[in-house]
Amino acid sequence: MAGSTEDQAPDYRSILSISDEAARVRALDQHLSTRSYVQGFSLSQADVDAFRQLSGPPADAQLFHVARWFRHVDAILGGPQATGPPCGPPASRGRRAQPQWAPPAGSEPCQLRLYNSLTRTKDVFVPQDGKRVTWYCCGPTVYDASHMGHASDGLSFNAINFICFSFYNFSWFWYNSVYTVVDRLAERRYDFFFNRYRPFQLSTASCRDQIRATVATYAAALLDPFNPRGQGLNPRPRDARRVCEPLSHGGNASLLTSNLDGGLQVLLAEAKDLLSDWLDSTHGSEVTDNSIFSQLPKFWEAEFHKDMEALNVLPPDVLTRVSEYVPEIVDFVQKIMDNGYGYASNGSVYFDTVKFANSEGHCYGKLVPEAVGDQRALQEGEGDLSISAERLSEKRSPNDFALWKASKPGEPSWPCPWGRGRPGWHIECSAMAGTLLGASMDIHGGGFDLRFPHHDNELAQSEAYFENDCWVRYFLHTGHLTIAGCKMSKSLKNFITIKDALKKHSARQLRLAFLMHAWKDTLDYSSNTMESALQYERFLNEFFLNVKDLLRAPGDVTGQFEKWEREETELNKCFYDKKAAVHEALCDNVDTRTALEEMRALVSQCNLYTAARKAARRRPNRALLASVANYLTHMLKIFGAIEEESPLGFPVGAPGTSLSLESTVMPYLQVLSEFREGVRSIAREHRVPEVLQLSDALRDDILPELGVRLEDHEGLPTVVKLVDRDTLLREREEKKRVSQPEGTWPGVC
Repeated sequence: MAGSTEDQAPDYRSILSISDEAARVRALDQHLSTRSYVQGFSLSQADVDAFRQLSGPPADAQLFHVARWFRHVDAILGGPQATGPPCGPPASRGRRAQPQWAPPAGSEPCQLRLYNSLTRTKDVFVPQDGKRVTWYCCGPTVYDASHMGHASDGLSFNAINFICFSFYNFSWFWYNSVYTVVDRLAERRYDFFFNRYRPFQLSTASCRDQIRATVATYAAALLDPFNPRGQGLNPRPRDARRVCEPLSHGGNASLLTSNLDGGLQVLLAEAKDLLSDWLDSTHGSEVTDNSIFSQLPKFWEAEFHKDMEALNVLPPDVLTRVSEYVPEIVDFVQKIMDNGYGYASNGSVYFDTVKFANSEGHCYGKLVPEAVGDQRALQEGEGDLSISAERLSEKRSPNDFALWKASKPGEPSWPCPWGRGRPGWHIECSAMAGTLLGASMDIHGGGFDLRFPHHDNELAQSEAYFENDCWVRYFLHTGHLTIAGCKMSKSLKNFITIKDALKKHSARQLRLAFLMHAWKDTLDYSSNTMESALQYERFLNEFFLNVKDLLRAPGDVTGQFEKWEREETELNKCFYDKKAAVHEALCDNVDTRTALEEMRALVSQCNLYTAARKAARRRPNRALLASVANYLTHMLKIFGAIEEESPLGFPVGAPGTSLSLESTVMPYLQVLSEFREGVRSIAREHRVPEVLQLSDALRDDILPELGVRLEDHEGLPTVVKLVDRDTLLREREEKKRVSQPEGTWPGVC
């Protein structure tokens, strides 16, 4: 009955006082006709007392209110005489109640764990604000072409971003920076001098002596393989000699002039860095305009973004440039000083590591405490322009580092309370990230080599600014990148730019190479590494092509639901086991390597199932294989290995054309395949080998040039696949090589 027990009690007392049961039932029916006792019904003690006075439902059909009320209460209590709980033993004349239900025990869901450099363990990832995750990542110093080290950070962190956003439904705020004010960029001001100098000098005869002396000096360095000034330039010696020889003829101006447009042009291009170094040493102090230092980073930043887009690395939500945040950096430094952790010295400002480390609630060197005091690492972090004996003497402790650097003439500078200067390297990240993300962020990312001193110094100065000990909750560091087992270096001639890498392999292949190793471990970029990625791509692509061919086979609507037998049940169990294994791997520090291996094992089981079915002349279950293929496609999209919208498998053709290409040409290719099969059948029946040869030439020579592969199977329809043209041509050459008799050369009988 609706209403409270107090509201109903007076009415019930008058009803219960009636001694004659028939009269009492009629009065109860009259009372119940004014109340709702089905929808919104709440059982009261008055209902229970009235119910227990009845021996059973009324026999008079006109008393239907009492009859309905009785059945309703009876279903809850289990009979008029029941005294136990509603789901207790039923009374002799009551209706049997539903048994008590309990949920299954289930299993504990796996939680995302990330390797946290702050603890050097895998910690359960718990965002500070529900599903919202704030992530800051150190970006590149844009003074040269983006290289494979930048690709490593971009692809690794982007994969984690992809997976956590799509797989765990986190809402990311992805924040990146580019360094546009560092010593390396200040050192590259000589580009300005070289670009201004070159056309002027090559057209002015009065500068002949200067050119002769400079070129002769640097030519000697270039020709000496042991001279460190010439490392990494590698001009052709004969070109250098060709220019140096006429320059050595004292006053022979005509001979010099005749060679300027030839050999000198070559040498100047090859010796740009060395010649610019000389120009900078001569004219560097003349620079007063900061815009000179912005031209180079602006160009290389644009190139960096193009490279990231070519790699299918999603852009950040926010990107900051140091040169745009100088006022915020000055304020950041000032507050650190106000808090007692910074001091000015000779126009520069340094962080007091001793004061910070001895302060309650603070700790210096959280990431790599064993490296504290490593002067070589500290000086590398300070920059080449900041490690002179004069600069080092300005510090109270050798472990102190620059928050603000006094600039010399010719170096970038901004006004501030301590004199003209520029930001220190470490303070740039702290000020920019602190401005946008506040006193604490969820994740900070960067390369392994940045742990000390850069990231340890970031932590110290940021926690000194905010007076806390939790500026970063999780610190993620990608592993080193080596090139064929060696550190990447221009001097070792193994410096590989992203553009160079993309000339050899696609963005998907590069991403697969990174996905096939743990993001926090060292990756060796080598021919073996890329061959593994290529094999994995081919293996999955063949599966996708086979499933596409199977799904194109004609069939009615009901044919998509086929009877499952033991083989389908076993494959389906394998499917769900592998999905669970992939999920578990991704929870374990986003272990894409294990996840990809589990996906490979799933495809292997599908291939075995398909082969067994074809051997028995039975069609594989299309719906089951389609489910597997759709799952793999979904996961590869999450991993960023499928760059665009593709209903199943890897896209075909150029970016943006795969859907229209496949849907447009496949019906025609299917007709061509069926026509060819009919012609082959007639040719075999009438023994016309010339027609069979033409049919084979169409398959082996003509269609591969168009990116089409035909696969003939005895007793089964021909399989049609759209494949990358270059891949098919390589396969064709490999077949020819394998079929060539040993000890012979192509074209030689």
